[in-house]
Amino acid sequence: MTVLLGRRAERDAVDKLLSSARAGRSGALVVRGEAGIGKTALLEHTRDEAVSAGFRVESSIGVEPESQFAFAGLHQLCAPLLDRAGALPAPQQSALRVAFGQHDGAAPDWFLVGLATLHLLAEVAEEGPLLCLVDDTQWLDEASAQVLAFVARRVSAEQIALVFALRDPAESTLHSFDGIPQVCLGGLDEFDARALLAGTARTPLDDGLQDRILAEAGGNPLALLELPHSTSAAWLAGGFELRERSTPHRVEDSFRRRSISLPAQTRLLLLIAAVDLTGDVVLLWRAAAHLGISRDDVAPAEAAGLLEIDGRVRFRHPLVRSAVYRAATPTERRRAHGALAAATDPDLDPDRRGWHRSQAVLGTDEDVAAELDRSAGRARARGGLAASAAFMEQAVPLTPDPTIRASRALEAAHAKHEAGASDAASELLAVAAAGPLAPLQQARLELLRAQIGFHLARDDEGPGLFLSAAKSLAPLDPGLSRATYLQALDAALVTGGPGRAVLDVAEAARGAPTPPTSPRPADLLLDGLVSTFTQGYAAGLPGLRRALEAFAGHEPGADEANDTDLRRWGWLTGRTAMAVFDDELAHALAARHVRLAREAGALSALPAALLVQSVMLVLAGEFARAAEQTAIAAATEAVPLLHAQLILAAWRGRVDETTDIYASLTQRSAGHGNTTEVALAQYAMAVLHNGHRDYPAAHAAAARAFECDELTQSNLAHSELIEAASRSGRSESAAEAVEQLTARANASRTPWGLGLAARSRALTSSGTVAEEQYREAIDQLQRCRMSTHLARTHLVYGEWLRREGRRQDARAQLRTAHDLLTTMGAEAFALRAARELRATGEHPRKRAAHLSDTLTDHELHIARLVASGLTSREIGTQLFLSPRTIDAHLRNIFRKLGVTSRRQLKGLSLP
Repeated sequence: MTVLLGRRAERDAVDKLLSSARAGRSGALVVRGEAGIGKTALLEHTRDEAVSAGFRVESSIGVEPESQFAFAGLHQLCAPLLDRAGALPAPQQSALRVAFGQHDGAAPDWFLVGLATLHLLAEVAEEGPLLCLVDDTQWLDEASAQVLAFVARRVSAEQIALVFALRDPAESTLHSFDGIPQVCLGGLDEFDARALLAGTARTPLDDGLQDRILAEAGGNPLALLELPHSTSAAWLAGGFELRERSTPHRVEDSFRRRSISLPAQTRLLLLIAAVDLTGDVVLLWRAAAHLGISRDDVAPAEAAGLLEIDGRVRFRHPLVRSAVYRAATPTERRRAHGALAAATDPDLDPDRRGWHRSQAVLGTDEDVAAELDRSAGRARARGGLAASAAFMEQAVPLTPDPTIRASRALEAAHAKHEAGASDAASELLAVAAAGPLAPLQQARLELLRAQIGFHLARDDEGPGLFLSAAKSLAPLDPGLSRATYLQALDAALVTGGPGRAVLDVAEAARGAPTPPTSPRPADLLLDGLVSTFTQGYAAGLPGLRRALEAFAGHEPGADEANDTDLRRWGWLTGRTAMAVFDDELAHALAARHVRLAREAGALSALPAALLVQSVMLVLAGEFARAAEQTAIAAATEAVPLLHAQLILAAWRGRVDETTDIYASLTQRSAGHGNTTEVALAQYAMAVLHNGHRDYPAAHAAAARAFECDELTQSNLAHSELIEAASRSGRSESAAEAVEQLTARANASRTPWGLGLAARSRALTSSGTVAEEQYREAIDQLQRCRMSTHLARTHLVYGEWLRREGRRQDARAQLRTAHDLLTTMGAEAFALRAARELRATGEHPRKRAAHLSDTLTDHELHIARLVASGLTSREIGTQLFLSPRTIDAHLRNIFRKLGVTSRRQLKGLSLP
């Protein structure tokens, strides 16, 4: 049983977590602190408490060099649980087994592995509460860290508790666990520190020496245990040595001094143990025998308290491992790695053997570099992008032939960028650029340089870099060249670059090569956008419609290629559907993009797909569904999801929520200039201010949004600018927007476009002309999905009628507006309608209560899915929750609605 001194608040946090999990309320806790501060001791205390409370406990420990092996940390945690994997849906079973290298198959997206892990843990927790402990989380491989952070955010009602020990943020660059509840361990107070020091000192310490050790340790428990036994005699005698290093580094120094005092063979054995990450005793002895080290040579290390060997090889503390490794010379490290490579079975663990071989090489070795290439392929097949990139990166300097080295450097740069390590990718590009490269490789290098530069800076230089790469690719790979021209156009739209940026890119894209095969949807989209920006909206409209029809599968010969293009270009496609005012296609394409991402396991693409779908649902007045669509992927904390949340909060009129999200977004977008991210946020603020009748602020925000090519192209900014301008006495400032909106609507001939244009003309007109336009707007908008715009048209028409002195007519319009806006949850606009209605002498009716009003947005969405006939497991897969969590929500839904079965729920009328 682990005995902790002090730590009352931390123990209370652990007890609360475990008690909640036992009661069916899952949770996670991150324990932060510097090395030696007691994180592992707190985890051991948690383990003891959990075992005594009937928990099953599983654990994993991150090891720094192990971070090269994809899903290694996750496999360590889940391996004892895999006997329950058979209960998972087949795609999830496959994702786990491929990730763990047990089966061959397509590389799974880490989100799909995360969902499988969540469901696996939930299956195990059906038998009783489950505690998962992860120590040294900062050294987990990236894939494991992402999955476990995802699981920590999605557990809810499964009797699961997760505790992660993580180095202080100043020492760790791992941010996957940010936002999860945490406790930060500081030093022990003086009373507890003295008690620990007194209880572990081998000989009595006088008061002066105790005070010096306490001051030096700063309350760090490991330092209190180590400093009395490893500090120099001069310092112990009261000398004045300069102590500039941090406490963990001084403790590591003490371990280093202790290790270098050991016999040479013992030091070498310690080094082998330090570079072996498996803790496998048999492997250790095989490697030791390879170097002529006997088993008796371990005794001095055990006596020094640095290492212990029972069923596994264990260092007293991770700082011992790092101290031993750093104390060794490069030659000694190569010998240790070489011994482990010789001792590792090439059939059972080829990747680990290859890694050790690479660390044992001095100079170049093509055989080893080729072996790392094969390891990279296996890692990629398991979905370990970061691990694959690490193997490829290591292969580059080992490659003797310059041509092969340049080629490998280019492939490694691609892998590093794909894995999110763009800075490392840039360094590898410099190696590749030294060549020699074939012309196509040189062109691909230019493309990757553009992609990295745009990803890092997101500035207006990006479109030009893409154009240069597209021109280089044109004679070498026409298909890739056309895709790069489309990237250039998209980049120009996203950056909202200066002046003629989008037009200049479109003019250049007119020189794109013809498609090498029958035009795919992406080819049609490129041609349609080029025509739109170079010849005008009306000229480009037919091409854009044809492209959208192809993406939707309505074109003859639609096949899997359409799905591939939609997965890649779905974000641009959804915005284009908005540009042509086709609400049906926009809804259909957004829903299909989300479905394809789910089915393919490409869930990292969900945030952008969900943003388009969420915006369309908001405009359709389906706020509850939009809220759920943003919530299901909230674990990603991606910028597109924040935009979706911002737009929804703005339409709901929630000032504090909108302002907070806006502040977060503007902080993230700082330095990116007038990008789409900033403009989209300004659009949301314009909606918020229009709802609250702060028309000058709405005008300022909408004017900024209207300056962005993307926001004018997708037709979002026009109506907000026109309403704010007309209400703040600045109608002339919206003249361009009215003219452009009218021209586009007349070209599109859709109810959405014609209705918005008619309302905009009404807002800037007077007399019978205004009334005719209001009536035309209502007539058109009733024929499409855009319920928010229809409701707001009733509102502004009613406001105009009241100002014309026609109170009776105004009441009918305002009453309709109030009912529609209240039902959908547009609180600020509904309040605006209520105020106007009172001004006519009528009190707004309260909305008739509905049983479903007691449900949260989340519960209402689950109720709809249950009513549609889906099982708890199917709903959990769709919402990234466990079946048990769905069942817990369902019990609440039954209680609130007064039903007792799914059949009764299906019989209810849900909004």
